[in-house]
Amino acid sequence: MSDVSRTADAIDDVRGRIRRAVETVRDTTPMAQSFTNFVTINLVANAQLAAGGTAAMSFLPDDVIDTAAMSGADYVNVGTLLPFYKDALPKIARAFRKSGHKWVLDPVAAGIGATRTEILRAFRAAPPTVVRGNASEIIALASMWGLFSPDAATRPAGVESVDEVDSSVGPAKLLARFLAASAPQGEAAVAVSGAVDLVTDGHAVYRLPGGSAMMSKITGAGCSLGGVTATYLAVADPLTAALAATALYNRAGEAAEAVSHGPGSFQVAFLDALWNTTADEVAASEILID
Repeated sequence: MSDVSRTADAIDDVRGRIRRAVETVRDTTPMAQSFTNFVTINLVANAQLAAGGTAAMSFLPDDVIDTAAMSGADYVNVGTLLPFYKDALPKIARAFRKSGHKWVLDPVAAGIGATRTEILRAFRAAPPTVVRGNASEIIALASMWGLFSPDAATRPAGVESVDEVDSSVGPAKLLARFLAASAPQGEAAVAVSGAVDLVTDGHAVYRLPGGSAMMSKITGAGCSLGGVTATYLAVADPLTAALAATALYNRAGEAAEAVSHGPGSFQVAFLDALWNTTADEVAASEILID
């Protein structure tokens, strides 16, 4: 079999898994709990509901840990920190590791501030199943976990990326392999958002073109993507969950941009598009494999 045929077969397999994940979420409405940025918590919950899942939000460690017994997967976002997060988030991560619970981390603004850095470093001992962020966040997280030494030109940049997606390929693969080595099932994924999104399980690298530049004009687009990734993680393997969420967001973003007139109407149209985009449409997204 030629390399072209093998690649085509691999993409067909991925499309089938994405389709099943989208259908399963809509058929079973799984719960995916979130400990997320309070600035964007409303959009995270609404996006999870629009994708077909069920949302649960909490900032109390004991509540989060107990609710995880009923949740298919959890989502943790380190944006807009409050003082108690420093102790709460590592406690939650340790509990997830002990129980083998699946969870998604969004390392918002990785590398900015001593408290955020301390929290993210603590996750190295109890790592997530999926990490989703922009290129600068992925590079910063892999660096602070000691997985590689970044180029001197790389620097943290708050919630916006100063690095191109291509510059994060090596760190993302290293990070995904590290996560997989710690996962009960030996599976993990890293998703990098950008002009062309990237998802890797530490071996294959998938690129998903598309989406809308308007996503950067509403607060919480990336946060809500992390929450929807957790919704899919509740029913699918990490790679499929990351690919399905990314593809859904690209298709919904395109549909919303076509009918909106600015950020306000875009957000409304985007939620509608998350609801209306079919499993076949998500699975038919352009997918490239390196």
